Amino acid sequence: MRICPLCEATCGLTLTIEGGRVTAARGDRDDVFSKGFVCPKGAAFGGLDADPDRLTTPLVREAGRLRPATWDEAFDAVAAGLRPLIEAYGPQVVGVVLGNPNAHTMAGALYPPVLLQGLRTRSLFTASTLDQMPKHVSSGLLFGDPFAIPVPDLDRTDHLLLLGANPLESNGSLCTAPDFPGRLKALRARGGTLVVVDPRRTRTAALADRHLAIRPGTDALLLAALVHVLLAEGLTALGHLEEHTEGLDELTVALAPFSPEAVAETCDVPAEEIRTLARGLAAARTAAVYGRIGSCTVEHGTLANWLVDVLNVLTGNLDRPGGALFPLPAAGPRPRTPGPGKGFALGRWHSRVSGHPEAKSELPLAALAEEIDTPGEGRIRAVIAIAANPVLSAPDGHRLDAALAGLDFMVSVDPYLNETSRHAHVVLPPPPPSQSPHHDFSFNAFAIRNQVRYTRRAVPLAPGLMDECEIHARLVLAATGMHGAPPESVDALVVDTTLAKAVADPASPVHGRDPKALAGLLTGADGPERRLDLMLRLGPYGDGFGADPEGLTLERLLAAPHGIDLGPLAARLPGLLRTRSGRIELLPEPIAADLPRLRGALAARPAGLVLVGRRHLRSNNSWLHNVPALMGGSNRCTLHVHPDDAARLGVVDGARVRVTADGGAVEVPAEVTDAVRPGVVSLPHGWGHDRPGTRLSVAGAEPGANVNQLLDGRRLDPLSGTAVLNGFPVGVQPLL
Repeated sequence: MRICPLCEATCGLTLTIEGGRVTAARGDRDDVFSKGFVCPKGAAFGGLDADPDRLTTPLVREAGRLRPATWDEAFDAVAAGLRPLIEAYGPQVVGVVLGNPNAHTMAGALYPPVLLQGLRTRSLFTASTLDQMPKHVSSGLLFGDPFAIPVPDLDRTDHLLLLGANPLESNGSLCTAPDFPGRLKALRARGGTLVVVDPRRTRTAALADRHLAIRPGTDALLLAALVHVLLAEGLTALGHLEEHTEGLDELTVALAPFSPEAVAETCDVPAEEIRTLARGLAAARTAAVYGRIGSCTVEHGTLANWLVDVLNVLTGNLDRPGGALFPLPAAGPRPRTPGPGKGFALGRWHSRVSGHPEAKSELPLAALAEEIDTPGEGRIRAVIAIAANPVLSAPDGHRLDAALAGLDFMVSVDPYLNETSRHAHVVLPPPPPSQSPHHDFSFNAFAIRNQVRYTRRAVPLAPGLMDECEIHARLVLAATGMHGAPPESVDALVVDTTLAKAVADPASPVHGRDPKALAGLLTGADGPERRLDLMLRLGPYGDGFGADPEGLTLERLLAAPHGIDLGPLAARLPGLLRTRSGRIELLPEPIAADLPRLRGALAARPAGLVLVGRRHLRSNNSWLHNVPALMGGSNRCTLHVHPDDAARLGVVDGARVRVTADGGAVEVPAEVTDAVRPGVVSLPHGWGHDRPGTRLSVAGAEPGANVNQLLDGRRLDPLSGTAVLNGFPVGVQPLL
């Protein structure tokens, strides 16, 4: 058995292994969460696992060229490249870049926090500012914790409103739900209502009871109008949330300008349609509002995500079955006694060049190039890139490409020589997924049902490869001045530090006990498993090191190869609130300060075309384009153009067009289709595999165009630093 690491659905797989190689993969029917569901990505697991382009040995740059090296040579080079720069210029000159795949591996969850703590750099850039940071910021401001993200209770809700989400293609995001399509069909089959707001007629929109083809980038205006209707018509019903909420009167005043009539023309949604939508939410027995990447990667992304949960609060659907609930992951912290917390702050420091405020200790990934190529004290001279390909995923890849080439030193942890890692001085390749253990530390925090699963490596580690957790541990040691220490010392340090805090905490089940004795009780075959055992024992279902004889431990989890079901999501308020007031703060000051910018958008009327991205079921950003089984069909890099726009522009189906915007131009084939509304074109992200020096034979044969090259990095949501990847103006001209 294996948990699929290729998207956020985390489906269980049953693998066929012959001669030490995965030859087939199907859904695990006994998996407690996915119950046999599998998508094309999971079915192609063996093809990804055995990709002949995967690196099987470290690479070290010598005389300008990357050559195969031993692991010892590679880590010697990391220490020799990083430490002199840190000692000469300080830790801020090291930029750490974390890509999306980190959330899909144990190593990516366990070790980067240790690396950052050891380096003491504030130059952190992650894929979150290309994706989900607005949700973290809005949750931090509303609830005091940026990781307190409610998810729709898909299996029990009566009414679901989706904005900027296409889970029939993406399998869901910030909402971990195997067989998301089946759950939406079940919602409708039991008489529920599905409403989709999207400028494209996606597969999800086609399934809906109602599809609103909104003008891209206006989600926050639509949501503000929905809240306005609830407040103006007396349709709010906070119920159990009322005693835990503050700021309702202030919210009413702040959103007074956003009536349905005021936003209708800008959103291109009739005012009466908006009122009907709001009244339907209020009348539903249970309801949930869920917004995803289309509502995040826009100019008002944080405001849109804030309003999603304001709607859930005002209808009384936050924190109740059938609404939007907070998961309780097995490896997360135990619930705390309700009370005020430290709150959530933005802008505790700012980027060197443009002064972007940090959010959740991160700077905008769109600012990485300027932090490297702008001279001056504190400029980034070295980069540690872990499972990241920002040359394709961030705006203006041409500039970042050139900036990375000018670094003093770069190390990349990546299985491929891709558009970003080709610039590294050292490349450290992790083994294939089948040769690594798996537990979903990140995605269980967004799961629609509480459960826990862990799978050890399905295939023995091949000769010459290094365990991914050991790679990370040795990278931590080499980068932080402890090169040569045993890699297991990193895990031992984390265990000792965690237990020292736990025994000093009066709320902990091990308060006052001997940390060394507790460490001796941990089980597991290696340091990462001991750390998992520690987190499970101290977690909300854990045995507390014997305090609860029936509680969860690693041994109990290993005895359940298909996982352990921990039950449906349940109410968790007010215990998880960590705002300074100890309440849900409906109108936080940073949100209130940004509302004038939203009012300014009421008059926005784009004269030309605007562009939105799109998902493919058989793809995941830039990292699955080298698997033959996942290429072709609908997974193509084409520009969707509405027939009316095509006729006006002289664009012919299948002919190549030139798309221009702030950051440059790309050339792609046009696909004329009414799946996009007039005035909107759509181009998928993750493509552009045409740069020299990579080793991606399949992706290179059909490189496509990098949509993010159309952006120069200046368009950002100011509260979260998230790049505006959707709803920006473009020009389209046919190529003769």
